[in-house]
Amino acid sequence: MKQHVVVGIPAFNEERTIAKVILRAQAHADCVVVCDDGSSDLTGEIARRLGADVVRHERNLGYGAAIKSLFRRAKELEADVLVTLDGDGQHDPKEIPKVVKPVLDGAVDVVVGSRFLDKHLAATMSWYRRAGVKFITKLANNGSKNDVLDAQSGFRAYSRKSLEVLNLSEDGMGISTEILISSRQKGLRIREVPASCSYGKDWKTSTQNPVKHGVGVVMSIIKLVVEDKPLQVLGIPGIICLMAGASFGVWLLQIYAAEHQIMTNVALASLAFIMMGFFCLSTAITLYAISRLLRKINGK
Repeated sequence: MKQHVVVGIPAFNEERTIAKVILRAQAHADCVVVCDDGSSDLTGEIARRLGADVVRHERNLGYGAAIKSLFRRAKELEADVLVTLDGDGQHDPKEIPKVVKPVLDGAVDVVVGSRFLDKHLAATMSWYRRAGVKFITKLANNGSKNDVLDAQSGFRAYSRKSLEVLNLSEDGMGISTEILISSRQKGLRIREVPASCSYGKDWKTSTQNPVKHGVGVVMSIIKLVVEDKPLQVLGIPGIICLMAGASFGVWLLQIYAAEHQIMTNVALASLAFIMMGFFCLSTAITLYAISRLLRKINGK
């Protein structure tokens, strides 16, 4: 029985490249869905004229919001596989069959088109982009116990099971990492396959400042890890801060007993560490209680 393959394209002001991406993707999909994320140009109109199913955001909500809309639409279309790729032409739609195959074969649930499995493909990236992606990938792997090489690739394939079980919240670029972390938590099988990514002069690269992009993704990873492991991430530092505060307090008492004077800087250090410790511990306990409650509500 032939499986229903849907290609999803998040797009924001991509009128220059969207037609080429759609036409090439249609050769490998039963349906192409474009999420027009509040574009001010003709992106949505071009996609509609080429026969794509267009989901329109009235204003720019972010890459993550576009991916979530594509997930929802793919479920409505009862897709067996959803393939996502960028609308700026960086990904080659001719590689869709290679990215989709492990999902179609039932071997995995999530496939990542990696730019780092092939050293020749990785060499086409600028050094700062390569370093940034590797740094973010390392953080993501530490937070989720994944072993992927490219946590930021937008060229991916998802099984119907992954579309059903992944409950995503990120609206920004951090959603790429959230998907990997959530997939591991849900027990989904993940695999990488080599995929090219064009950074030539004919293609428009990311419109977002790379520093802002990187900081946003790192903050998303930190937030996801804190939400998943609050006792380890916040509780342990909280205990350390309380111990440091107590140590400064003992030192302060010893100085007062010997010299009958209060050392202001020691007193302030003790107070600061104790306050930080209580804040970290109380936040960790609250988040842990919330996560436990949510797991019970979800039947886990």
